[in-house]
Amino acid sequence: MYNDLHTVSKPKKHILTWDEDQAVEFELIGICSHHNDYRLAWSLNERLGIHLEKSDEDYHVMKKGAVVSSHSKYQFRDPENRIDFFMIKNKSMGKFLIPEKPTIDYFLFLFENMVHDPEELVKSLREVSSVLGAYIFDPHEIDSAENIILN
Repeated sequence: MYNDLHTVSKPKKHILTWDEDQAVEFELIGICSHHNDYRLAWSLNERLGIHLEKSDEDYHVMKKGAVVSSHSKYQFRDPENRIDFFMIKNKSMGKFLIPEKPTIDYFLFLFENMVHDPEELVKSLREVSSVLGAYIFDPHEIDSAENIILN
């Protein structure tokens, strides 16, 4: 005899997949510098004609709902060209924003960039006296870069 009260149903599984078409596109430039974040931000503002300002909140790296590390964050939203610039310190309290690149001091993120040629931008950055080196990275080749979500 069949009884509905004793029927056990399997729990539903929900699978979250990453769709490349929905991924946020950004340029990723690593910067090596011997200066503090505020001094570097000032130098980049002068050279690039932008206005990076220290964010009220640091960028937090989260794992399993807990803050693993906090990194100083500077940002500039260019409404005319619809580009968002973020400069984030890579190393803070012995923890890295992007652990695959431990020799990089800061990362400059350009979201929705349709104006600046990354190669030209790197050339300009290398002319800044407080910049020891600047390098373009492909975010798709760095596993931890997909965890970067800025707003």
